[in-house]
Amino acid sequence: MSMRSRITLGAAVAVAFICGLVFASGVDLTRFSWAQAVRPEFASAKLTPPPSVNTAEAVSDAFEWVANTVTPAVVSIQAETQPKRSRQQMPQGLPPGMDQFFRQFHQQPDNTPQVSSGSGFIVSRDGYILTNNHVVADGGDLADKLTVTLLDNRKFTAKVIGRDPTTDVALIKIDANNLPTVALGEDSAAHVGQWVLAIGNPLGLNFTVTSGIVSAKGRQLNGLLNTPDNPYAIMDYIQTDAAINPGNSGGPLVNLQGQVIGINSALASGTGYFAGYGFAIPISLARKVMDDFIKYGHVRRAVLGVSIVDASNADATINGMADIHGASVQGFTTDNGPSPAEQAGIDISDVIISVDGQQVKDVAALQRVVRNYEPGQTIKLGVMRHGKSLTIPVKLGEPPAASTTALASNDHGDNSGSGTAMAETKLGISVAPLTNAVVQQDSVPSQYSHGLMVTDVSPSSPAFPDPTSAGSGLFPGQDIIVGSLYPKKVDIKSVDDLNKAVQGVKKGAYLQLLVYNAPQARTQVVNILISK
Repeated sequence: MSMRSRITLGAAVAVAFICGLVFASGVDLTRFSWAQAVRPEFASAKLTPPPSVNTAEAVSDAFEWVANTVTPAVVSIQAETQPKRSRQQMPQGLPPGMDQFFRQFHQQPDNTPQVSSGSGFIVSRDGYILTNNHVVADGGDLADKLTVTLLDNRKFTAKVIGRDPTTDVALIKIDANNLPTVALGEDSAAHVGQWVLAIGNPLGLNFTVTSGIVSAKGRQLNGLLNTPDNPYAIMDYIQTDAAINPGNSGGPLVNLQGQVIGINSALASGTGYFAGYGFAIPISLARKVMDDFIKYGHVRRAVLGVSIVDASNADATINGMADIHGASVQGFTTDNGPSPAEQAGIDISDVIISVDGQQVKDVAALQRVVRNYEPGQTIKLGVMRHGKSLTIPVKLGEPPAASTTALASNDHGDNSGSGTAMAETKLGISVAPLTNAVVQQDSVPSQYSHGLMVTDVSPSSPAFPDPTSAGSGLFPGQDIIVGSLYPKKVDIKSVDDLNKAVQGVKKGAYLQLLVYNAPQARTQVVNILISK
């Protein structure tokens, strides 16, 4: 074979080999494996990961961004409560003057302080912090000292601006500036199934981030948690499966935009530890409570004055309703005579189905709508009554102060400039208006039934009794403040009256109060030396 023939044959073989490769690749006989595809030397700039990988990476990036953005504004709160002294019943029928002798022995010291911890989040650069009421007042007793620790390990002593057991919201403040803050979102925009993060200090593990979803909204916790019976309690929780444990209380529940949509408050578990069910207070409610504390010094909550439950199938059938919705009236609150709803003509067994044209799905929805109004405003209730559709205007009332809020009563600073109860702050006490039940139980004379019952006295306050001095101090659960005698003479019927009595009393001067002691069934003068 000639040289020219050999070259021609070689070229033909080469062309055939190349064509074979092209054909094989065309029918996918030489596909690269994934291991080959991800090797750097073979990677193509045009290759993109599957959509599922993109989504997972995006969620991961969002989690990381939220954690880094929000955590600096989350705080750890340690609450220390000094031991309260036990009180015994005074002997009856004592000779005049002997009651003071026995009174000084009625308190037995217990020197073990109680310490608990929780979380909170900074809402203003000058140190306002939102948290739970039960973080600052565990067991109902307001902590004597609150220590706030920031992410950078700085520690501050906090003062209570206000606390509201009804919503379990508290507002505290530290003396600092230029602090990192959170963004408050809208819980109404949150939907079931959306991702959320819970940030707090569970089980001593500071600044922990857990993830989950919004499991439910408008959750009512009747019978689910060991909460005290309160006719004014708000039952409108966000449920989440983000892990919440003891110590998370007061921390933020945050969406993937880094906005707080709730305050982590409770968990449902037979062991006291996370079992998949956590609950947060909607931030819209917490914001309203915070604003009221700053503006008014107490929570102004509009109420209908009704005891209600979710409408049942029987309610819908009796009233000819196409579907089951609304709140069924079971009774009325009667703290100060007829309730607003009762006065307006609402009847027991009525089903409230709307407020000013807004449909009411259940009890939580009714509370959510009504809390957007102010006491004194008139709303129109859509009501079903035994098959008849009615529209009834109701002028909203306000619950007794004892049912809605307990204001600052520790002695960590004078909060008078923040709209708080200055009298309670200076005296280091908590007070509450008398209820009809207390008046009847303690046989309080009518001329003193307007007074304020002392509910708590801080051991470090000037109002704490001195066992060596007769007529000193105030006794929780026994003493009713009915007036002041010096330096101003004031009939005390409200916290505002008590504020007037205390206003202007300088450090080192005396405040003279007229007090009715229920167990002794007698009035007495109590002199309190103002220490700040």
